[in-house]
Amino acid sequence: MVLKNEKIVETKSCQQCQISFDITDRDLIFYKQVSPVFDEVKYDIPTPRLCSACRQQRRLSWRNERSLYKRKCDATGKDIISIYSPENTCKVYSHDIWFSDHYSALDYGQDFNFEKSFADQFKQLQKQVPRLGILSANSENSGYTNHTYHQKNCYLVFEGGYNEDSMYSTTLWDSKDCVDCEIVHDSHNCYQSQHIKNCQNCYFSMRLQDCHNCIGCSDCINCKDCFGSSNQLNGQYIALNKQYTKEAYEDFMKNLGSERFTKQSPQDNIVKALNIVNCENSTGDNLTNCKDCEAAYDSNDLENVKYSWKLFSSKNCYDYDIFWENSENVYEVHCSGRSYNVAFSNIIWEESKDIYYSDNCVNGCSNLFGCIWLKNNQYCIFNKQYSESEYNELVPKIIEHMRTTWEWWEFFPSSISPFGYNETVAAEYFPLDKPNAIKKWFVWSDYEVAFPKVEKTIAGAKLPNDIADVPDDILNWAIECEVTKKPFRIITQELEFYRRHGLPIPRRHPDQRHIDRMKLRNKTEIHDSKCHKCSKDIQTSYSPESSQALYCESCYNKEIY
Repeated sequence: MVLKNEKIVETKSCQQCQISFDITDRDLIFYKQVSPVFDEVKYDIPTPRLCSACRQQRRLSWRNERSLYKRKCDATGKDIISIYSPENTCKVYSHDIWFSDHYSALDYGQDFNFEKSFADQFKQLQKQVPRLGILSANSENSGYTNHTYHQKNCYLVFEGGYNEDSMYSTTLWDSKDCVDCEIVHDSHNCYQSQHIKNCQNCYFSMRLQDCHNCIGCSDCINCKDCFGSSNQLNGQYIALNKQYTKEAYEDFMKNLGSERFTKQSPQDNIVKALNIVNCENSTGDNLTNCKDCEAAYDSNDLENVKYSWKLFSSKNCYDYDIFWENSENVYEVHCSGRSYNVAFSNIIWEESKDIYYSDNCVNGCSNLFGCIWLKNNQYCIFNKQYSESEYNELVPKIIEHMRTTWEWWEFFPSSISPFGYNETVAAEYFPLDKPNAIKKWFVWSDYEVAFPKVEKTIAGAKLPNDIADVPDDILNWAIECEVTKKPFRIITQELEFYRRHGLPIPRRHPDQRHIDRMKLRNKTEIHDSKCHKCSKDIQTSYSPESSQALYCESCYNKEIY
């Protein structure tokens, strides 16, 4: 969908999926604006050859969130937890060694060879420069978390910060005692819930705000003590969308007993076609306080942002995924924050600027080209230090070389990603089997983690429904996933959580539970539809096959408010 005052100037065919996509006059202005300048000469970034979905797939093939392994630190030989499997040949260091003065990434600097492609030389540098085993900072007793910071007593939490005593969750912020949750903010004691904010004691729920003691609910605001209900505002003692007195509701829940966690009745929800709040001239979904944004998702406080996902407080950015605030002039970047003038790069941390084709550079880097895992460095090319004048003279020559090899203007090829496609977030949003992944030049990992020895194995389907019937010995057992048959274990902290809240032991592997939650999420794509109430033409992120009643914003507000 083209925004107001935007005109299509060219229609292209994606060179990967062959789908048609448009280039607008606004796009041309952006590409010109983010094109680098050296000695007053602008080196134009051309329009992309791939559609926005294929570009995102390529970026996310560089993001391993959930695949964790035990391997040796290549500096000390000690066991560490890492996002790189033991069969991965790259050098991996523990957190304390990588951030110490044990080595300098500049020691691996190399001259650029104009007889070779950029990608071949970058791949060679990848093999040499030591990598951080796991991406987590300022955390306590949270060794099994990744893409996180300020975690305390957390286990298998991915992408989040300022959490405590939480497990098996993704995109979790400022929360405590949350398990099996996704996209959760400022919440406490929640389980198997998604898209919730400022909630307490909410289980098996979606799209809640300011709710307490809700089970199996969706699209509710400021509700308390509700069960199996949807589209409620300021409600209390509501079960299956029916109002009860306090005493009758308590009797209803008492009679359900432990079945309240296994037999919520799915509601035929009325749902708002798009969740866009206080936005101007913007398209996408789950947006708040955005202006002139197109195809943006799960984001807040953006201006002039396009084809992006999970961003905060940024402006003038295209093709930018995850997740930090206060960035500007960013293009074709995965995971960056507080950055300015960054393009074609992967994971650029903290107050960085004027960086191109670089990977995991941190702590205030600037003026980098083709660098890997640098800390607070400036004017470097392929991890080699240059003077400012030398840098400004050499980089344009490399750009001209990359133009001749058709490498300038696009993100790193997936074929040199350090991860197998099946290890990455790309596989969650763009599923491929091994033959098709390899056919598309993605990498694949066949590494299998050996399961530890246990006293016994129990089928998930045979677990007791009542947590009171589960013995302490279960900590020494393996549970066989009822879907995949893959074994998994529970930990002490987890068992205590289930007992504290009267929740049953899960019957599915943590990975399968994550997949189940993923299936409940809408894709980052928009479809044409009609309002089920007024028949007005609308757009929605719900698939055409969805059975839910889609309402335009006006009809939804009249129905709920």
